[in-house]
Amino acid sequence: MTKKIFSVGEAAKIVHTTSETLRHYDRIGLVKPSKKDEWTNYRYYTEQDIVRLNTVRALQMMDLSLKEIKKVLAYDNLEKIIDFLTQTEKKADEKIATLQYSKEKINLAKADYERKLKLQQNVQGTLLKNLPKRVILLSDTLEKPTLDNLWNYLEHFYEKVTPQLKDKFYFEDLAGIYTDDKITRLFALCIRHVDIDGIKVLPKGKYLCANCTEEDREKTMDKLISMAKTEYGTDPSFTVQIIIISGILNWYYEIQVLVDRQ
Repeated sequence: MTKKIFSVGEAAKIVHTTSETLRHYDRIGLVKPSKKDEWTNYRYYTEQDIVRLNTVRALQMMDLSLKEIKKVLAYDNLEKIIDFLTQTEKKADEKIATLQYSKEKINLAKADYERKLKLQQNVQGTLLKNLPKRVILLSDTLEKPTLDNLWNYLEHFYEKVTPQLKDKFYFEDLAGIYTDDKITRLFALCIRHVDIDGIKVLPKGKYLCANCTEEDREKTMDKLISMAKTEYGTDPSFTVQIIIISGILNWYYEIQVLVDRQ
């Protein structure tokens, strides 16, 4: 049975590279075509050459230089070559695991930004949401979001809690503004808490919600309060504004107005 041979172009296609790359391998003595046509002097690659080419390409992906690869593949000791390839295979597995972990993190970030984009696309509309009871801790001093206070937002609220109670509190990674007739304060949403000064309970119920930017925040707030009065027959005693980070140093708001306490 005749052993199959391949032209430079065919071999380049098989190992997913260019003909010029294979000619470079030939020139530096890394992988030379094993067959030569006596009449045309054309050089051809054998199936064994293809294995060697694939090995070279794989080792390049492991960030080895052509000089290093040539040195390894020139070893006379086959056990030494096998040991080297085994160690390289292990490193490849580690690299794959690292890339898989990175991919999972990227997918999580992508999903988060897709969620934020969906919210942005609804910026002009209103939505009725059923929201559970929420417990928030109001700031003593912060009244509006700024670049400075959003940078390490939750640190401000952990500092508000006495050292003896710090392990009793845990906050969601979220910023918001609470407003009633008497106060406007930034707040943190409690996942775990005990009762201290500044704790407020946002009741379970139906909230009329709308997204807005800083520029149209007041107009949107007035619109929701007006709708609550005319369409739902209720005069809201407080409002909530969730601060939604939409990019580096950028944010917008979801305003929430309670229209049906449950």
